[in-house]
Order: sequence, then structure tokens, then C-alpha cells
Amino acid sequence: MSTHVVLVTGASSGFGLMTAKALAQAGHTVYATMRETAGKNAPRVVEIAAWAKAEGVALRTAELDVQSDSSAEAGVACVLKDAGRLDTIVHNAGHMVFGPAEAFTPEQFMQQYDVNVLGTQRVNRAALPQMRRQGKGLLIWIGSSSTRGGTPPFLAPYFAAKAAMDALAVSYSTELALWGIETTIMVPGAFTKGTNHFAHSGKPADTTRAAEYESGPYAGIADKALKGLAEMEPANADPAEVARQIVQVVGLPFGKRPFRVHVDPSQDGAECVNGVADRMRRELYRNVGLETLLKPRQSV
Repeated sequence: MSTHVVLVTGASSGFGLMTAKALAQAGHTVYATMRETAGKNAPRVVEIAAWAKAEGVALRTAELDVQSDSSAEAGVACVLKDAGRLDTIVHNAGHMVFGPAEAFTPEQFMQQYDVNVLGTQRVNRAALPQMRRQGKGLLIWIGSSSTRGGTPPFLAPYFAAKAAMDALAVSYSTELALWGIETTIMVPGAFTKGTNHFAHSGKPADTTRAAEYESGPYAGIADKALKGLAEMEPANADPAEVARQIVQVVGLPFGKRPFRVHVDPSQDGAECVNGVADRMRRELYRNVGLETLLKPRQSV
């Protein structure tokens, strides 16, 4: 297996940290990037360094705030200076909010898009020139089954942002294929345990409107939605399976990597709907004479 230089965004916890560690244990050189490495995440940097030394693996940390153009550019530049190349990006950084859509301000919606969508664009703009020069690369996008599976209420800003990121990933896939850059979209289900996703979710800023939902005809619906999601999840659901699947994708030969990988123990239907949508996309490309864009072309 060829080893990759991998940059993982949002790797201070959750899927990001699991993935960074799993890839490092598989023999890759991994940069676990996060914001505030000298601030609130300084203890995490120390923990990761100690773990990497104990395991004897190449796992390093780097400062990268996906909400900042300059930080994204500096983070990628740090990796390139240290490693000399960049083979794989794992677009993992993201944030969830929970509450009635009406109670979130437009600024909160914009923040969701900034982290979950524009963050990937900032990192791409910083990293893709190098990948295109290399003539080979891999983008792995951490999506969500919510984009096309079951969509319970009170997660609208997050669902909308994840749907936008998925659409961006789909478009990028064919715009990068002839540069030799592959795309895989990971589609995790609603893992309610084992990550900080639900525990650290944001709340609506307009507490007055949120209270109207909590005391009106929707009283109790939020708790029922969360309880229902938790009950759908099998007892043996393991969020680390997302990291394991990413390791498998990275380890596959060029041109053999799947476009989507679903990791959804609750089986909320996303796999079925995505299957139809992706098939229609392939048919469209064939009908307009652009079928060559559906497969990456190695240019080196």
C-alpha cells in the first residue's frame, strides 16, 4: 500500500480525531488540523503528540481554522513545507445546531454555511493548486445521511448546510477528474453516541420564538425527535466505523475508490435515494457527451 500525506480538518474530536488516528495507524502521514492550537485546543495538541509517540506513528497537528481564508492557506502551506506534498484531504470540520428553524437568526444560518460549506471551499482553494500540479489526489467529504435520507425536525440549518456541501462535492468531482483528483463522499448516519455532534450542538439565538415552539403545539416534539433517533440506532453502532471506512478508501488503488460510502446503522433511506440521484447524474453526463468526467484520469 502506498502511503499518503493526509490533511484532516476539524480533527480535535469526533470523526476527525478518530479518522486522523486510524489513518496514522494504517501507515499514513497525517496532519490533524484544528483551530486554536495554542488556545483551547492546546491540551488536545499535547495529547495527540503523546499518543503518536507512544504508537510510533506519523500523526502531527497543525493550525487551521476553516472559517478563515488566511488560516486555511497557512495550514496547507505548513503541511506542504513539512511533507513536500499533499495527497488526501478529509473535509470533516463541521458544526450542528438543534432547534426550530424560525428561531435561528440569518446570522446563525450563515455561520452553519460558513463552517460546513465555505470551509471546504477555503481549504480546496488553498490545496487544489498543489494537487493539480501533482496530477493526483483524493478529496474525502464527510457528508450526512440527512441530505437525502430521513430528516427529523429541528435540524434545518445543519441539514441545509450539509445538503449544500454534498452538492458542492458532487460538482467538484467531475471538475477535478481530469486533473487526476478523485472524490469520495462518506455518508454517516445519525450517530447519537460516541461523538460530540449532538452534545455540542448550538441553540437558536431567538429564545422567545424557540419558547413558543416548546410550549405550543410542538411541545415535546424536540425531545421525541432526539429520543426517536437514539432508539433507531442499534446498540452496537460504532462511529469509529466511519474512520475505518475512510482508511479502506484511502488504501484502494487509484481509480477504484467509490464515489459514495454509506455508514448508517439506522438505515434511514439515504442509500436508496442517493443511488437513484447518482445514477441520474451519470446518465445526464452520458447524454451530454461528458462521460469521461465520471472517472478520474491520472495525468502523471
